[in-house]
Amino acid sequence: MLYLPKAPIHMSILKIPLHFEGSLGEKTGYALFDSGASFSCLNPDFLEQLEIPVKMRKPLEIATAAQGSYLKISHAVRLDFYYNDIRLSDEFMVIPSLSEDVIIGVNTLQKWRIKLDFEHDTVIVDPKVAKAILK
Repeated sequence: MLYLPKAPIHMSILKIPLHFEGSLGEKTGYALFDSGASFSCLNPDFLEQLEIPVKMRKPLEIATAAQGSYLKISHAVRLDFYYNDIRLSDEFMVIPSLSEDVIIGVNTLQKWRIKLDFEHDTVIVDPKVAKAILK
């Protein structure tokens, strides 16, 4: 089972505004960078007018922070998002009744070599990764 927290965890979280783009449009919202979440995910209400979610052939069942509590995920979506004008993209799990608009999880942090600087409440994107991305 993979882990997705149900509620924020102490010092492993930063909340930062990001710009998101999908095939239907664009929107800015607050993203919770959470080193305790395996997947990046978003609330379906935030997804409206951005992209049409895709139904998974086999839904994922993941463990939450509440002991013995599991969540079934049946839809996902791919979106571009921007941090300091750096274009990034990833797959987001669509989670009904998610408490946040967007959660950026460990898989996305590792993929883009993103580091969380809790002392300065900021996100650091590896300059080598940023150079490799064509706008």
